[in-house]
Amino acid sequence: MDLQALAADLISRTEKAVEQVAGLSAHTGITFKVTDIVDAVERDLPAGYPAPTADGALTRRDVIKSMAEDVLSGAIYEDHA
Repeated sequence: MDLQALAADLISRTEKAVEQVAGLSAHTGITFKVTDIVDAVERDLPAGYPAPTADGALTRRDVIKSMAEDVLSGAIYEDHA
């Protein structure tokens, strides 16, 4: 399993969900929570999509939540060089 490709795919899916949920919120005036973004990503994942296996320390939802927060804050786009 290519972990870099998996991470890039999950980031892409999370960015797409952020755009969809935030766009819907802007059009309707209904506020959203980060868990709404996590739910949208989870619904879009194909069956059998890998999940963390490190003794349950982090769930896939935890990873997606962290990514969504970083997308929303812009931290994911900051140069860490």
